[in-house]
Amino acid sequence: MIVPIIMGSKSDLAHARRIAEALAAYDVPGVLRVASAHKSPQHLLALLAAYEADPQPKVYITIAGRSNALSGVVDANVTAPVIACPPLSEAFAGADIFSSLRMPSGVAPAVVLDPEAAALLAVKMLALTDPGLRQRIAAAQRAARARIEGDDKEMSS
Repeated sequence: MIVPIIMGSKSDLAHARRIAEALAAYDVPGVLRVASAHKSPQHLLALLAAYEADPQPKVYITIAGRSNALSGVVDANVTAPVIACPPLSEAFAGADIFSSLRMPSGVAPAVVLDPEAAALLAVKMLALTDPGLRQRIAAAQRAARARIEGDDKEMSS
């Protein structure tokens, strides 16, 4: 299994690394790539063709802001799920998120704003066919519950 993390530009690297680190916590490999739907469409399509030729299970995570053509183009050219995880932008007061939320019919990337949550969704999708991965998710959920319950116990003492 693999999660290609495709950035529209290298300026999204910090955002992409957060996703890759969250995937690594579940032993799921994330591969960082840079390709722009606007500036390097042939490169993007070649990357996608190579990933699609590989039969291993995959979920794509795309990172693009402003005009998020990247997520739509990726989704329109692959059969695996796509998760758009656009970086938050102060420049447009958050209005650029709409380019991730409104896609044409027949194009359906999920949109998850938090990098760690995007990674978790990808892991859960991959876990549909991987019992070991489901067990790792359940263990992480138990640990999170234990932390909350421990914090509550500490506060009520």
